[in-house]
Amino acid sequence: MNGEQRTFVPAEDPARRRQVTRATVRVLLVDPDERVFLFQDSDPGTGGRWWILPGGGIDDGESELDAVVREIAEETGFTIARADVLGPIARRHVRHGYSDQIVEQDDAFYAIRVPAFDIDTAGHTDEERVTLQQHRWWTRAEIAASEEEIWPALLVGIWALVDEPATWPVALPTVEESSVPS
Repeated sequence: MNGEQRTFVPAEDPARRRQVTRATVRVLLVDPDERVFLFQDSDPGTGGRWWILPGGGIDDGESELDAVVREIAEETGFTIARADVLGPIARRHVRHGYSDQIVEQDDAFYAIRVPAFDIDTAGHTDEERVTLQQHRWWTRAEIAASEEEIWPALLVGIWALVDEPATWPVALPTVEESSVPS
């Protein structure tokens, strides 16, 4: 993100945090047991934790589909074929306020049905090694019943769209999901 390394040091004045703007892809990996894969992310500056879909920023000159394939390989160690990627299923604008920065991003949500596989995090960036705490597969019922914070909050609804391609891409409302609100 903009080539600067994060500090995770809470800003004295949260309104003066570094501003980052980016486009991202988020990917619903759905296994044969109808579970979706999530990482537990964190803000070391606040100790806050929440669950997220794999995915990340789109590199300069990269298409969304190329970013999906690259991000899944880097974050999970699993190789996917471009032809197997579904979507974009939905799009949204989101604001993430963290201890040290505010990220304004445009998310594109994609999905892929995958076989059961073991996650390999060897491709994680230095920042992901600091912030990503754990990972697991979740059922819809577990997500709906969870008291843990899950981003996007509309995950179960987005997941329901996977089997409704005639509706794609669904425009989702702009939201804020933050450990330190702006």
